[in-house]
Amino acid sequence: MQFRRDGQPFAPFADVGFSLEAGCLYNLTGPSGSGKSTLLNACALMLPRSGGTLALEGIPVDRFKPMEWRRRVCLVPQAASLVPGTVRDNLLFPWTLKVNAGSPKPDDDVLNEILSLAMLDGVTLDHAAAQLSGGQLARVALLRAFATRPTVLLLDEVEAALDEESAVAVSRLTRAMLAGGAACLRIRHRAEDGYAYGVFTLADGKMTYHQNEITADNAPATSAGKGCDSRADEVLAKLKAVPSAPSGVSPLVGSAFDPVASPRSGSPSLQSSSADRKPVEPSAKGGSR
Repeated sequence: MQFRRDGQPFAPFADVGFSLEAGCLYNLTGPSGSGKSTLLNACALMLPRSGGTLALEGIPVDRFKPMEWRRRVCLVPQAASLVPGTVRDNLLFPWTLKVNAGSPKPDDDVLNEILSLAMLDGVTLDHAAAQLSGGQLARVALLRAFATRPTVLLLDEVEAALDEESAVAVSRLTRAMLAGGAACLRIRHRAEDGYAYGVFTLADGKMTYHQNEITADNAPATSAGKGCDSRADEVLAKLKAVPSAPSGVSPLVGSAFDPVASPRSGSPSLQSSSADRKPVEPSAKGGSR
């Protein structure tokens, strides 16, 4: 993968290829400065590319308009920020966009339920966003991404400001969100929490993959009710996938997919490779070679 830095071609990776299976949560690890955040930003089309290949469900990125791609591939950055107003204003922000005119919004009961799932019971919908702590802010930004039900979710150390108990709650909620057939790749420096299907490691410009032992907590969650948290499954099932904000509007959340404009076909996948080689095919266990 290549993009331009200061007007010059820059290639942070050499021969990097990976794929994500539907219903699976993956960790992305590696030393500081190895390019993990750059990789996620490139996959979300938040960086200009001059080479390399990306594909979503087998469809090359060049066949998508940038907004169409970002509606399906949602990036939540580590330093997420919120729009002025209340927690309710932020959770409902995607529904204020013209593209969502006429789309039914979640009611307060559903919004309160998703706050509870992320252990934000002490935060009310009328709470001023400016008064949230760093950990609360990170969870509200993440919940807004969940509310739009993207096909691929890219998380850049969103748990960094959370205590261990809250981080586990977010992991369980993330896994439950995948029950509709989405996939998630998250940058993570914490110890394993048991929810990752596999672990990608980016170091020295190369990507390696480790398949974790399959358990009830990390097995693919491919249909409603098949996540690791039945309550989260029930709550998230009340949320319908709708387009979110394009990256030019706000860096808070990338955007979610439009299921009408972009019919789904099989497992969601992201593949990146050198411009002169074929995309990597998913292995039987979702890794890369």
